[in-house]
Amino acid sequence: MTTIRNAFFVACLSFAAAFAQAPATWQTATEFPGLDQTGLSAEQKRTLFTLIRAQSCSCGCTMHVAECRVKDPRCGVSRGLAAMVARELREGKTAEAIRADLERRTKEAPPVLDEAVKIPIEDAPVKGPANARITLVEFSDFQCPYCAAAVGHLYELMAKHPADVRLVFKQFPLDTHSQAGLAAEAALAAHAQGKFWPMHDKLYANFRDLSPEKINQWATDAGLDLVRFTMDLKSGKYKAAVQKEVDEGVQAGVQGTPTIFVNGKRYNGPVETAPLEQVLLAELKTVATRAAAPRAASSSAASSPSASSRPTPSPQSR
Repeated sequence: MTTIRNAFFVACLSFAAAFAQAPATWQTATEFPGLDQTGLSAEQKRTLFTLIRAQSCSCGCTMHVAECRVKDPRCGVSRGLAAMVARELREGKTAEAIRADLERRTKEAPPVLDEAVKIPIEDAPVKGPANARITLVEFSDFQCPYCAAAVGHLYELMAKHPADVRLVFKQFPLDTHSQAGLAAEAALAAHAQGKFWPMHDKLYANFRDLSPEKINQWATDAGLDLVRFTMDLKSGKYKAAVQKEVDEGVQAGVQGTPTIFVNGKRYNGPVETAPLEQVLLAELKTVATRAAAPRAASSSAASSPSASSRPTPSPQSR
């Protein structure tokens, strides 16, 4: 009997250990790709998990939002819905109000701009003023025809709004394009020598004709140290950096190229001058409104004298 009890006890311990080591499923996970939980209390996080585990995703996958975040991290729909729940919890909304917003959001057409996400841009190639009110982050592929067509539109927008817009470039070579990975590494090697944008323009101007020989020629034309450049490519020095940017794109919800983010908000529209400019103008108004709010509050406080600063009535007026 003692032997049986011992065997049963050991079996229970083994089961408990196996259960403890089992990876979290979407129904038990507390971390989700692309979901920023900064600033949420423990209670708010529990509400967040409850809502996204219960709400169906509207991307057509038939999964719940939490399930879609775990099983399809690239889905921009589930990412946007989860981010909306987190934002509204920070704003102090109740679970019932957020649930109603979710139901309404899933029945609407996708918004032109998604919820903002954090995208690392340190050391990335940048064109435009550092204090620009709008930062465009572009995830792109040098062999993609749509990306090549987008270049002119983005440059035109920057020319029309030189003080307000800056462009940050992030690598996102697609597996279906045989030379895109090499071109991405070449662009970063050129960036290390301060020649990213000349190489960027040359690669897109010749996106149908990319090859190691042509890329070396363009590096020479751009005035790069060719020995250093070729060694960087042969050694695969920037391969990990390219993959890191791809991973960042997936985390942010990039599903194809080109993908543009406007101040961290994924843009769901054609990358053409006219429609994108309308979005930029609206974003400029939003930025201006947010900047004016603290000034208005400060001015209002300054114009309202406190009780201690109010003049004491004179004896004659009492």
